[in-house]
Amino acid sequence: MAMKQQRPSTGAKQKTPWFAKLIGGVENASGRMASMDYWLVVVVSIVLAIFGVLMVQSSASVEAIAKGKDGFTVALSQAMFAGIGIICMLGMQFIKPENLKKLAWLSVIAAFLLLFLVAFTPLGHTVLGNRNWIKIGPVGLQPSEFAKLALAVFAAFMLERKQHMLHDIKHLVVPVVAPAGIAIVGLVVVGKDVGTALVLLMIIASAMFLGGIKMKWLAGFGFIGMVGLAVAVMGSSNRRQRVLAWLDTDCGPSDQLCYQASMGLHAFASGGWFGVGAGQSRMKWSYVPEAQNDFIFSILGEEFGLIGVLFVLVMFILLALAMYRIALRASDLYTKVLMGCLMSWVIGQTFVNLGTVTGVLPVIGVPLPFISSGGSAMLAIMLAMGFVLSSARAQKLAFDSSEEKKTAKPNNAK
Repeated sequence: MAMKQQRPSTGAKQKTPWFAKLIGGVENASGRMASMDYWLVVVVSIVLAIFGVLMVQSSASVEAIAKGKDGFTVALSQAMFAGIGIICMLGMQFIKPENLKKLAWLSVIAAFLLLFLVAFTPLGHTVLGNRNWIKIGPVGLQPSEFAKLALAVFAAFMLERKQHMLHDIKHLVVPVVAPAGIAIVGLVVVGKDVGTALVLLMIIASAMFLGGIKMKWLAGFGFIGMVGLAVAVMGSSNRRQRVLAWLDTDCGPSDQLCYQASMGLHAFASGGWFGVGAGQSRMKWSYVPEAQNDFIFSILGEEFGLIGVLFVLVMFILLALAMYRIALRASDLYTKVLMGCLMSWVIGQTFVNLGTVTGVLPVIGVPLPFISSGGSAMLAIMLAMGFVLSSARAQKLAFDSSEEKKTAKPNNAK
């Protein structure tokens, strides 16, 4: 009796799970997904920026009035930088990624010079223990925020130019890690801004990983970086006391060193499921230090509760998902590395800020992207989203052009 021949399974169409499609599985080259990522970047960036202005107004108004200032001063300044940033982001989408990458050398040199002026000249100013501001007359700027973007663009540009030599470790390291990365991180550490230095190290590590560095080398560099940060922490009595307070071994006289973290947790926990209402925070009345800056997430949790917290987290997840899929579709190393570096910056810094507020990490002093008060931070993050939007739009236009060529009929067709 003849055996029944089975159909070959190679040509069978298998159903792709919805979550695989969502993260870019088989549809990572589709125009629909490219368009979706483009609009995700636009909408999420604008929503987070506007929400950030509202939270700054809520958390900063009380202390501003207590100091005899207009309660809208800080929020109006934040709104101005958010507006400028949104305009820049939307305008940058019309600049091709090939033209934006030409800013790599200029941006990293400018970042180095500005950080040098902050660290070693009278133009540098110390705020809350960190020397990370430069002031020329009434104009103040925080160069370390723009250094994050400059380092990400420079790393992506250089790794693409040397992509055929990246099998050699020295071409991976020079000049991204040394001298550019070490110089910028070193100047930031000189200014005692360890939180920003940690974010910069995340950007460098992401660039090295996406450049194809072997894990043993990455682990070695990571160990050296962590040792360097540990030395920087232990070399400062202020930072050392913060770590001891986080470990709950020494909170100082009258628990002073644990006060900020304790009040932040109290505000965060008192919001419950739905919060006490927009603008109704009680802990912003000088109970939580730096409520509009590093600890703004605690005020957000108090006013909007778990629902508000989840909303903001979902926004960041959607933004990270869009950047990941843009990198996945990219055919060039520049876009892949740039998206990875920017994603490590935004998500890594968000994780550090949330870890600080919830007590998972010591008080490091890292703002929450889009949300915390700070014109330099807002403008830098919106410029970064401009780079993302430029790549997203380029992919969308490329797919639309290829589809038009496929559907167009020859002129001599019958």
